[in-house]
Amino acid sequence: MAKRIISALSLFMMLWAFVGQVNAAESTEITVSAAISLKNAFEEVGKLFESSNWGIKVLFNFGASGDLKTQIKGGAPVDVFASAALKDMDELSKEGFVLPDTKANFVTNTVVLIVPASSKISTASFEDLTRSEISKIAVGNPKTVPAGRYTEETFQYYKISEKLKDKLIFAENVRQVLDYVARGEVDAGVVYETDAIIRQQEVKVAATAPELSHKPIIYPITVIKDAKNAQAAKMFVSFVLSEGGKIILEKHGFKPVRN
Repeated sequence: MAKRIISALSLFMMLWAFVGQVNAAESTEITVSAAISLKNAFEEVGKLFESSNWGIKVLFNFGASGDLKTQIKGGAPVDVFASAALKDMDELSKEGFVLPDTKANFVTNTVVLIVPASSKISTASFEDLTRSEISKIAVGNPKTVPAGRYTEETFQYYKISEKLKDKLIFAENVRQVLDYVARGEVDAGVVYETDAIIRQQEVKVAATAPELSHKPIIYPITVIKDAKNAQAAKMFVSFVLSEGGKIILEKHGFKPVRN
């Protein structure tokens, strides 16, 4: 009898410990601040990560990389940061916000010129933006939006910046640019190729910017130094860099970083 009681008590204690671990796991959340161009791909990555790591919940905060950087510097509770440009990541790294040895470059993208699918204006190149028929061009705000900086560099490459300055409609992130074009509120816009793919029924790609026309588009990811759940955050970053993560990202149009 005594042995059965001890066995039952041992089983109870094991179950209690297990329940405690489950409850602890259920309370594990990580906040991932990521460039909004990653939204669709990361949401899919997040679901697969959660299903593979039961008990860890991923909360996403999408926006312009520059705005996300500012939030982190201001003390926002962020565990993982994924930017659409090296510039914003490098600033955080230099100021000590990045956990050493967790930063990695993981994908690249392409800049494209898009127009509404119903547009009757013949647009086949960036130079065509100077035509009088085109009066409104949506672009990301270069102060906070990496896509806006790449756009600015592309316009400079084609020597059309001065001719376009009065036509520009500045958006707070690249998805807002996509919305403006998809709704036909502007004549054209500049986004990433991965954004154009999302709404192929509403926008069409008129031209693709050559790689030499702007700085390399490289997306870095890292764990933030003051992450509340650093271990889970490292697991998420590793998952993004894994073969499973790469497959999802490539499915959404992102390209692997060339070594």
